[in-house]
Amino acid sequence: MLVGTTARRVAIIGGCRIPFARGNGVYVEVGNQEMLTAALRAVVDRYGLQGQRLDDVAAGAVMKHSGQWNLTRESVLGSGLAAETPAFDLQRACGTSLEAAILLGNKIALGQIDCGIAAGVDSVSDPPVAFPKSFQQLLLKSVRGKTTLQRLRPWFGLRMEHMRPVLPGIAEPRTGLTMGESAELMVSAWGISRRDQDQLALESHQKAAAAYAAGFYGDLVHEYLGLTKDDNIRTDSSLERLGALRPAFGGAGGGGSLTAGNSTPMTDGAAAVLLASEAWARQRDLPVLAYLSYGKVAAVDFIDKKEGLLMAPAYAVPKMLSDADLRLQDFDFYELHEAFAGQVLCTLKAWTDPVFCREKLGLPSDLGAIDRAKINVKGGSLAIGHPFAASGARILATLAKILNENKAKRGLIAVCTAGGMGVTAILER
Repeated sequence: MLVGTTARRVAIIGGCRIPFARGNGVYVEVGNQEMLTAALRAVVDRYGLQGQRLDDVAAGAVMKHSGQWNLTRESVLGSGLAAETPAFDLQRACGTSLEAAILLGNKIALGQIDCGIAAGVDSVSDPPVAFPKSFQQLLLKSVRGKTTLQRLRPWFGLRMEHMRPVLPGIAEPRTGLTMGESAELMVSAWGISRRDQDQLALESHQKAAAAYAAGFYGDLVHEYLGLTKDDNIRTDSSLERLGALRPAFGGAGGGGSLTAGNSTPMTDGAAAVLLASEAWARQRDLPVLAYLSYGKVAAVDFIDKKEGLLMAPAYAVPKMLSDADLRLQDFDFYELHEAFAGQVLCTLKAWTDPVFCREKLGLPSDLGAIDRAKINVKGGSLAIGHPFAASGARILATLAKILNENKAKRGLIAVCTAGGMGVTAILER
């Protein structure tokens, strides 16, 4: 218990990432450790941290091999930071690196540390492939054998089914539905049209392409394995092309409105953000782009279809607004993670629905609408890609730079995650 501690402001110095790449593409021969190390090294190089000891590094991955139990620490050891820099792993699905930033931010605010890096990485091209439990048990019986015969006897029962690989599950264990199938239920319940989803996806690509053309990502995205920019962005996308794509997840009656165009692609990548106290930044003459001032998490009961799997940010944001004594409209920019275009539209519609806000959020009235021109102004996950654990750090670094460049006052982040959870944050200048 800390008694009498005065909270310090949590400075966001800046972030770096490697380009996000479509799965089974450019990064097919590397994995989490290589990519996370590259993102950390980019931060080290950009801010002159070679050989320095930072107080902590927090990062994680969703798709993770069992041998990567100390992933972040191993990546730190190859990053150029001093070997005395501690590190730890965490995981909150797609909110992992934003959660890492909030945890480190709390440590900085309480005076436990002065600086740290929050990061995330994921590779769908290097998934942890396991063997069935029956094979595991056979192997362990052999290992436990005391004699040569006892060690050999289990192998006489080896069958072909023992060798059938088990790939990582893509469905929610409690419902058996994939995230896309769950999102189909949401857009159906909220009446979100296919055209509106395609329009949001188109805008995501257009904004991302324009941001690259303007040089916005020049200092945020660092070349890796020959790739210099996110390779999912489509400069030639159109409503007609998006409209021609077939539904990807089915839906009521075998239809559906979610497609490969209005859903995030399977992506590889890593991102990292440097956080510190103001004094630490000032001593090193490092810039402060913005401050991480509030964070909130929430979860919904999606198991019995009481709520949509990806609707937790709709609950977390109002609670965070109450903490900060702010309205939903009191922000200059919004970063709403685009797991699916339909998921973003469901959340926006929920906040303008008086029945939802009264019965689900316990509010006297609806939260009101957000100016769409202020949302994901440099492109979102639909265009840029979504390496699960890395997206939070990407968004955090992007929003901090946006606020700084525009001399804006405040920005809001909302990220939905698997397991019916959401992670949200407020940035201020």
